[in-house]
Amino acid sequence: MAFPPIRPELAGIEPYGAPQLDVPVQLNVNENPYGPSEACIADIAASVAAAAATLHRYPDREFVALRTALAAYLSRDAAVTPEMVWAANGSNEVMLQLLQAFGGPGRTAVSFAPTYSMYPEYARDTSTEWVAGVREDDFSLDLDKARSLVEEVRPSVVLLPSPNNPTGTALPPEAVVALCEAVGEDGIVVVDEAYGEFRRAGVPSALEQLASYRNLVVTRTMSKAFAGAGLRLGYLAADPAICDAIRVVRLPYHLSAVTQAAALAALRHADELLGNVAALREERDATVAWLRAEGYEVTDSDANYALFGRLADRHAVWQGLLDRGVLIRETGPNGWLRVSIGTPEEMTAFKNALTEVTSP
Repeated sequence: MAFPPIRPELAGIEPYGAPQLDVPVQLNVNENPYGPSEACIADIAASVAAAAATLHRYPDREFVALRTALAAYLSRDAAVTPEMVWAANGSNEVMLQLLQAFGGPGRTAVSFAPTYSMYPEYARDTSTEWVAGVREDDFSLDLDKARSLVEEVRPSVVLLPSPNNPTGTALPPEAVVALCEAVGEDGIVVVDEAYGEFRRAGVPSALEQLASYRNLVVTRTMSKAFAGAGLRLGYLAADPAICDAIRVVRLPYHLSAVTQAAALAALRHADELLGNVAALREERDATVAWLRAEGYEVTDSDANYALFGRLADRHAVWQGLLDRGVLIRETGPNGWLRVSIGTPEEMTAFKNALTEVTSP
């Protein structure tokens, strides 16, 4: 056997990750281009300094203060109590913990492609069988087909990003209801709202369904709308029994005192950090309109990115943009590219570069 003696199913697999390249315009990982204010930075720094004085002790493993603050924030959309909240190092770890608790050998996870490319990796890493249904040509979900797949497979976990990544497509409320009812108490339905704050007016959050369905989990992150990609703080809201189940698989003291302090400080500045969301929505809608006017097919987006196509050679277009200092993401179905929404200046640079690359 070759060294190292890695699990056979992992041999030769490249680690997940978008290209990290030093270029002037970086629009490939859906970051918020607007950083925190000086006041927010000062609050985070002071809070971390206070936490540093306690680093000889383990942090609060139940992170009660943080869960209380997150519950208060989520209650803007629907009533959420601290007992319904769980958090971890990014929504990636939240998802992995859910698969550790509710997936595993002999169990199945289901989603609908194209979707977030990490989902099958969570399943693989927890020895959970992975089954992917297929979305429609417009990337919407056919509820009859989705329900039939769930009834056939009887999954333990259903993963439903809303807005979907990479397409930006949001789920209608009836889809959440239909799949929660189809799964029943034999499994859980996870609605991944990593980009939920960017949804258009009138698009509801799945948080509104929590009171009706014990098997529903809604995940969020501070990486996107909160401009906290470097913070690594993801969280969920669910029935307290689901949070209790996650405690069984979580690593001891998994949220450091520094992370808790920084996240609490950021939440104190929630209105300020979210203040740029409206501007990013407007920039997104303007970008979608421009791309369509240029003849591209673009999905309706409720996120801070736009998926556009259909391109005969998407890699050539991606490379041409990179050669001009603009980095976007080569992801999703063949023939499509995804561009994150940046500042007006960054989006102008993207548009100019794309025009140059695709001009005859």
